[in-house]
Amino acid sequence: MIEPRQQIIRWLEEDEYRYQALLIAESLNLPQWMLAAGFVRNLVWDKLHALNSRPLNDIDLIYFDAEDLNPEQDKLYQDRLKAIAPHYPWSVKNQARMHLKNQDNAYHSCVDAMSYWPEKETAVAASISRAAQPQIELYSPFGCDRLFKLTVSHNPIKPKHLFEQRIMSKQWLTHYPQLMVK
Repeated sequence: MIEPRQQIIRWLEEDEYRYQALLIAESLNLPQWMLAAGFVRNLVWDKLHALNSRPLNDIDLIYFDAEDLNPEQDKLYQDRLKAIAPHYPWSVKNQARMHLKNQDNAYHSCVDAMSYWPEKETAVAASISRAAQPQIELYSPFGCDRLFKLTVSHNPIKPKHLFEQRIMSKQWLTHYPQLMVK
């Protein structure tokens, strides 16, 4: 069996919609940028449930720029992405300031910010690096293996009620009936 990280990378490479989103996001050249959350999580759960990828509600582009914490900058980047690719539902957030909204300690990087997300399986992201050829890289503070275990796990540093609210509002257990709450 192929290692989970390599399987996810292969699936991202084979998914033209997602691969193009990675290339478009990369064109902004933002510091520590990644496409996160449902962008990767839903792909894995769709594949494991033998579903065609459902449309994404949003594509979470996260980046880390401690030099510019102005939320208007996120909107400018989002508008640029929408001008380039209006058929993608972009959502851009600088993780260097999100600790204020989430009432956490200051984050030190995008991966550190993801370590505060309410469920561990959502804390996974992909980006693309340009060497000789584009190469997909994955990031996750909790690893990628848990996505293949079909669990939704509470991150204990966040309130349990927030985790439970997200499970209900996202309707993961309905859409992905093999999921188990941990």
